[in-house]
Formats: sequence, structure tokens, C-alpha cells
Amino acid sequence: MVRLYSLFVLLDLALLVVALIDCLSAEESLIRALPRAPWVFIILLFSPVGAIAWFVAGRPAPAVRLSNGTVWRPGSGFPENERPRQRSTAPDDDPEFLKSLASTARDDEAMMKTWEADLRRREDELRRRQQSDPE
Repeated sequence: MVRLYSLFVLLDLALLVVALIDCLSAEESLIRALPRAPWVFIILLFSPVGAIAWFVAGRPAPAVRLSNGTVWRPGSGFPENERPRQRSTAPDDDPEFLKSLASTARDDEAMMKTWEADLRRREDELRRRQQSDPE
């Protein structure tokens, strides 16, 4: 039993040391949730829960490599020249959008007329078959 407790103490000590070194070596501006000093106290006073909390909630988020090769850090936002463009007008005030709606409506209307004509033709064929084949 003593061996098991000593193993837990060593694991707790290792976790405490790793979390403390990681906290102290992290860049101050990238630490999440709290400043560095409260994290150090939480790690030291509430072992092993404080160390686990550091790795879950306080550690800086890893940088993400985008498909175009640039590196983006969560929370850094968009560089001004890469910011998505916003529409200058509402869709119902945009003449191009309204034209596209009108052409879509014409296409839909033409398709509907084609379907109706096809349906009428099929119904007429069905009626002719039923009249020619009395049961």
C-alpha cells in the first residue's frame, strides 16, 4: 500500500512540476482565463486539481496552420487585409441580386410549364389506354 501511495505522490509531484514550468514559461499575453500569478498559486495550492485545471483552461491555445500556409492563433482575429468583406447594401437593395432572382423565377416558371405539359400528356395517354382497353 505504501508503494501505491508513493507512486501517487511521485505522479502528483511530476504533474505539479511540469504544470508549474509550463505556466512560468508561457508567454503572459497568451495565458487564458487568469493572469500568471493566480495560475501559479492555483497549481501550487490545489495539487493535482490545479495542475489539471492549468492544462485544461489556462494553457495557451496551440497555433493552427491554415491551408494557405499561414499560422493563426485562436483569439487573434483576422488581419485587416484578410478580413471578410461585408455587403455594402442589403440583398433587397442589390440590383444584381434582384436580377438573379428574376432570372431564377423565369427558369422555375419555364420548368413548371414543362412539367405540367408532360403531366397532361401522360394523363391523356393513360385515358386513351383506359378507353381502348375496356376491362
